[in-house]
Amino acid sequence: MHLEDLRDYCLNKKGVEETLPFGPETLVFKVMGKVFLLTGLDTEQLRFNVKCLPEKAIELRERYHCVIPGYHMNKQHWNSVICDNSVPDKLIYSWIDDSYNLIVESLTKKLKAELESL
Repeated sequence: MHLEDLRDYCLNKKGVEETLPFGPETLVFKVMGKVFLLTGLDTEQLRFNVKCLPEKAIELRERYHCVIPGYHMNKQHWNSVICDNSVPDKLIYSWIDDSYNLIVESLTKKLKAELESL
């Protein structure tokens, strides 16, 4: 997977914007203003952080060597995924979907209604 693929996938989701709130080296994807994915722009190998349920986060880390505790994030809720071609892109996209859905589920009723109307 390449950064362009990751970017296109995230931006095709409803209510998503990309921002650079931490400077030009970190691209952040938000749904309705809430972060669901972060990636560095200054690394040779693509890696990104996604939110995850705590029990699933541990399971993924144990099962896949390309999944590690979230870099600079709450390690209970965030994983870092290293795109080293050891898992299919389809699986990576499912982890992105999980992160997006977790954030959408946590939105207020007002924001959920706004998202639905987009």
